[in-house]
Amino acid sequence: MTKIQQTALPLTRRQFFGELGATMSAAALASLLPADCLAANSISRAPHFKPTAKRVLFLCQSGAPSQIDLFDPKPELAKRHGEQLPDDVRKGQRLTGMTADQESKPLTSSLFKFARHGQSQTPLSELLPYTAKIADELCFVHSLHTDAINHDPAITLLQSGSQLPGRPSMGAWTSYGLGSESKNLPAYVVMVSGGQTGDQPLSQRQWGSGFLSTEHQGLKFRGGKHPILFLEHPADIDRKTRDRMYDAIDDLNKLQFDETSDPEIQRRTEQYRLAQQMQISVPSLVDLSNEPQSTLDLYGKDVLTPGSYAANCLTARRLLERDVRFVQLFHRGWDHHERLPSRIQLKCRQTDQPSAALITDLKQRGLLEDTLVVWAGEFGRTAYCQGSLSDKNYGRDHHPRCFSIWMSGGGIRKGLSYGKTDDFSYSVTENPVHIHDLQATILHCLGIDHTKLTYRFSGRDFRLTDVGGKVVKDILS
Repeated sequence: MTKIQQTALPLTRRQFFGELGATMSAAALASLLPADCLAANSISRAPHFKPTAKRVLFLCQSGAPSQIDLFDPKPELAKRHGEQLPDDVRKGQRLTGMTADQESKPLTSSLFKFARHGQSQTPLSELLPYTAKIADELCFVHSLHTDAINHDPAITLLQSGSQLPGRPSMGAWTSYGLGSESKNLPAYVVMVSGGQTGDQPLSQRQWGSGFLSTEHQGLKFRGGKHPILFLEHPADIDRKTRDRMYDAIDDLNKLQFDETSDPEIQRRTEQYRLAQQMQISVPSLVDLSNEPQSTLDLYGKDVLTPGSYAANCLTARRLLERDVRFVQLFHRGWDHHERLPSRIQLKCRQTDQPSAALITDLKQRGLLEDTLVVWAGEFGRTAYCQGSLSDKNYGRDHHPRCFSIWMSGGGIRKGLSYGKTDDFSYSVTENPVHIHDLQATILHCLGIDHTKLTYRFSGRDFRLTDVGGKVVKDILS
């Protein structure tokens, strides 16, 4: 196929005035804006300082796991189990509409036993036997808190730094700030697992690019042999024909760019080229059958089930070792307003072994040292019961004032428990960490000053941490 030749065509009266108006508007705008403003969104794509992490793996437990039943044991709750939540503990703070009018708010201790593990003597629930084995590799932050009390604004704040939709996700900011290290895979990949009818939904904007270029949005992988829609060659079109089609599309895009100078056209061309590379790289990437049996056993019995959390964890490791900058796994189903004991056991069976396997696997391959791993939900759960309390059944409402997460690798201290909560896991009493502080710390590990990673949009400079955030230096190694 020959290159497409541009032919000069006479302009219609409508086209002439349309193009003249666009040109004059652009010239007028350029004359009004200072040079540094015009270049505000042009960045060097280099770290601001030496990073401790080259890549991030974010294990997002969507729905909000109960910190009281997993990470933050409270003997006082056991002593006062069934008593009403004291007013001096609540301090008049806002509750969700699901329990604000609930007449009885009985304190509820965990049904599960805790024990200390590793040289760090980290207390962990019996629900997490595999996490217990790697306790000395982890840093637990017990004093995280957020501004949002309901799921969608809370997970939106966690992912984008704002409760309002429309901002770029953390992975998109990372891609914008540092670019991609991989030539045949995108900088940001997302996988989703878990969940059933009635669980909290996930919007694709949680990994979107917002007002950044679309090249920075997360690419969602589906489970199975064909993780990306429309990536495969049609059965009746050979590779040579397909390459000629790509050449033609490139030529058409070039013609349009020459006419409009729209940078999005160039990015579209780059994405087509990346898609060509992924046609070769992705099939081998998602084929887990060539992993040794010892590795498959490490991740557990579900590892070869397409779309499972275990399969996604192993795929995540393969993405990281192929230099994908930001990998994010969303696992749904942690919203336990009722029947918490049975439901949280199921979630832990699905996630405990694969999460621990990832840390072990990354360490064995020398990747943990420069990979930052974060395990977190969007908020915590209440110390009091939602609904009826019985000996073996209870539920917990949303709780934004304190919750626990863990981090590992990439410049984070090992075997550390940071921050404390009160005797009821209701409020932070030591070393509070806001969501923006967590985001600032993640960017810091990547060598990014969060106050300098900005993008001008609608007349102001935006950043992931909005107008807040400070690096939690105490947890850095």
